[in-house]
Amino acid sequence: MTYPEFLSGAAQGDPPPGDLSPQLASLWHAKAGNWERAHEIAQSIPTVIGSRIHGLLHAIEGDMGNSAYWFHRAGCPPIRRDQIEEEWTRLVEMLLPESEE
Repeated sequence: MTYPEFLSGAAQGDPPPGDLSPQLASLWHAKAGNWERAHEIAQSIPTVIGSRIHGLLHAIEGDMGNSAYWFHRAGCPPIRRDQIEEEWTRLVEMLLPESEE
């Protein structure tokens, strides 16, 4: 799946493909406006990337303090509200090759 295909499907609110990794499924749901489902998935990803996704989700929610906590756990600087889209894109582009292996 290409980035444009991923973005288009998620932005249209399509259900995510069944073969996505949990990381990409969480990001898909976040873009589709399904914050609760995205958060539920992110909570079950015990990795640095899972912490970054978790931080992104709390930024989307508007809880920048909680977001900063999760980015700190991931070893990354926290993001600002105006960086949410950029971080979402960065994570998707970084993770998409994993779904094609």
